Amino acid sequence: MPVVTASTSKPTTVRADALVLGVRTDEDAVEVADALAAVGFTGKEGQVATFPAGGLGKVRTVVAVGLPVEPSAEKLRRAAAVGLRAAEKAGARTVAVALHPAGVDEVAAVAEGVGLGAYRFETYKSPDPDDTSTRVESVQVLTPFARQSTTTAAVERAVVVARAVNAARDWVNTAPGDLRPPGFADAIAALGTKGVDVSVWDEKRLAKEGCGGLIGVGAGSDVPPRLVRMTYTPSEPVTHLALVGKGITFDSGGLSIKSGAGMQTMKMDMAGAAAVVAAFTAIAELELPIAVTAWACLAENMPSGSATRPGDVLTLRGGKTVEVHNTDAEGRLVLGDGLALAAESDADHVVDVATLTGACLVALGERTAGVLGNDDAFRDQVLASAERAGEAAWPLPIPEEIGTSVTSTTIADLRQHNPKPYGGTLYAAAFLREFVGEKSWAHLDIAGPAWNDGAVRDYTTPGGTGAAVRTLVRLAEDLSAS
Repeated sequence: MPVVTASTSKPTTVRADALVLGVRTDEDAVEVADALAAVGFTGKEGQVATFPAGGLGKVRTVVAVGLPVEPSAEKLRRAAAVGLRAAEKAGARTVAVALHPAGVDEVAAVAEGVGLGAYRFETYKSPDPDDTSTRVESVQVLTPFARQSTTTAAVERAVVVARAVNAARDWVNTAPGDLRPPGFADAIAALGTKGVDVSVWDEKRLAKEGCGGLIGVGAGSDVPPRLVRMTYTPSEPVTHLALVGKGITFDSGGLSIKSGAGMQTMKMDMAGAAAVVAAFTAIAELELPIAVTAWACLAENMPSGSATRPGDVLTLRGGKTVEVHNTDAEGRLVLGDGLALAAESDADHVVDVATLTGACLVALGERTAGVLGNDDAFRDQVLASAERAGEAAWPLPIPEEIGTSVTSTTIADLRQHNPKPYGGTLYAAAFLREFVGEKSWAHLDIAGPAWNDGAVRDYTTPGGTGAAVRTLVRLAEDLSAS
């Protein structure tokens, strides 16, 4: 990730290899009009044109990016990422970004877009001796507010958040054989964030603590499950937030096995835990005045002679028994343990994040998270934080009849899977609700936005996206200020 700073330099005087210049449709842009016309640039939102600067300043290359008349923070975030990639493609190592941010929040959005757009995952690629491409090393965000302390703090915050999102992306993109539950737990414990306490529960501790969901889901794997607990407690916290993340490092479906095609991207089934851990570390690094406890529920869902069977009954944390109907609905089982632990804590609010149901993709598509909960006011606050963070989310209900169906079983306390082929996202949330008690709780189903199966778009690269990290950090900030 490049070094990102704010600068009061003007586009005509800044020194850099490339200048990313935002062009709005209401602007004359006299000084670049001829050059833009020559390359067919019309100023349409999202359009990019790269051309030699000539005598237009002290840069070698200009990257023009089309902006709407009144660009929002999210539009600026996207434009910054698009412009950065074009500058990098043009061979720039140093870049100046002039997107005319209207205020400090917009400056931060530009800085965040730069950090997100610069992401690459190249861990498994062999070095190419003929590759002459460059990587951007430093970026100046041009703004008249650069010398204000609030601007400096906003840019620093944007860098922290972008780095956290990229960390979550790295984990999600890692090959599943290289990030199994014990290794993932070790990686989390090794983060060493200042002011953070981390404890790891192995399979013996999980059995002692009655975490039958994690043990049951992990029973078919040759590596045992783990639960990682992270705590951050500043002096005089204004509130306490609990975060719980689903961390299925690979999901074969267990004995209810998926198709080969259905398994192909199932290394991303730990994206909820990745988001929770990454957001937690950002919150601690930003030293927000809010206590946070996070639980990462890590297991590998595999078929074998020791795997949990449909029809088995598991006893989850807190003593509730669950009749298993579909071993491919394992996420709610590990989250049940994590949510029960969160409910036992003194947290004021609980949020869980999970790539939980394919039904959520059917309902909301690949780019929008579903948000459900037992507290409409808190659910709406999570939605508002998501909107401020620039992440798409939409509220979904937990109807009374769905909740009744969860407890309609003669075998155990709870039925794990819905008996009807619709309402899967609502049923899963109703199941999770059974473990949160009276806590104010919201559930983020990120099954769609956690993974980009297509080409790069704005700041979203192929593969893991780091979905929900920005929402969780913004939520912590919003709760801190309320």
